[in-house]
Amino acid sequence: MAVADEEREDLRRTVRDFLDRVSPSDQVRRAMETERGWDPQVWRRLAEELGLAGLLVPEKHGGAGAGAPELAVVMAEMGRSLLCAPFLSTAVLSVAALTGSDDETACADLLPAIAEGRTIAALAFAEGEAPRDLAAITTTARPDGDGGHVLHGVKDWVVDGAAADLLLVAARTGSGLSLFAVDSAAAGETVTARRLDALDLTRALAQVTLDGAPARLIGREGGAEEALRGALDLATVALAAEQSGGLRKCLDTAVEYAQTRVQFGRPIGSFQAIKHKCAQLLLEAESAEAAVEEAAEHPGEPIGVSAAAAYCAEAYVRASAENLQIHGGIGFTWEHDAHLHLRRARSSSLLLGSASWHLERISDHLGLVPEAV
Repeated sequence: MAVADEEREDLRRTVRDFLDRVSPSDQVRRAMETERGWDPQVWRRLAEELGLAGLLVPEKHGGAGAGAPELAVVMAEMGRSLLCAPFLSTAVLSVAALTGSDDETACADLLPAIAEGRTIAALAFAEGEAPRDLAAITTTARPDGDGGHVLHGVKDWVVDGAAADLLLVAARTGSGLSLFAVDSAAAGETVTARRLDALDLTRALAQVTLDGAPARLIGREGGAEEALRGALDLATVALAAEQSGGLRKCLDTAVEYAQTRVQFGRPIGSFQAIKHKCAQLLLEAESAEAAVEEAAEHPGEPIGVSAAAAYCAEAYVRASAENLQIHGGIGFTWEHDAHLHLRRARSSSLLLGSASWHLERISDHLGLVPEAV
């Protein structure tokens, strides 16, 4: 085993042991019912004890300077435990958008507090029903006369948007798509965040309304599109890894139940129909993990990223549904964790672009033209 592989396995074991202790099922259920949707004490420990809030933050700004392969390891373990924490929003989307902006002053100002876990950040980009369609962004930014800008618009499906201290907002100026930083506390009533009633209670989503919110330009005016696309692709790899971790957990719990549940005098795992279901789950779990590994090694290649996204999204939905079936009627009850995985699987399959969107993207990059009917 290569040194890098050994280090990632050590990271996997460390994160898994930590999450097994601080984020068991009962803790997940308590956290998801709170107003913010996660436990600040757990987040503080993730940041201080494991340094995960600064996983992708460059070392010169107080982070670990890790890359997509390490991120994939961490996200798979978080998906396995259904962790409620602002990791995807703060440590992935927001950090990637900031570092991709090439604004060293803004990075030096904002990243250290993120790495320390003191700042919760959220990237507000989606509008309407197409989260990956940057052309659909209509939020505007206008100069305020004092060197800053004011923002007007509505952002949908903002992960952890209601609890964020820092909002990174994609908005249009006369020069094109730009990125802005909004201090939620300083913005006062010009920023309104309303938590949405989402299918997945383990991930808090919000609608954010900007009505003259004071904002700081990040990077070059009109130059945010490349940074946003890069941040979304990295987050897509992270989300696929999370889905692969959830899929693996569904497999493990299904197999465990099949070995212990007795029907007609024998474990249900001895029946051919259940064997076939479990074998299919194993195939899809290993395929998902392979797809994530490849995408994480090359996070800048759209085809690999979208292939992992499309496969993991659909496989996790299938696995969570099969897990319910193998568990019989008990799997449909709210008290059973299989229910939470089904909700997470269906919600995350749309969060950063649906499987059909990613397949169409692959087709576009390969230059494929649909046949006429």
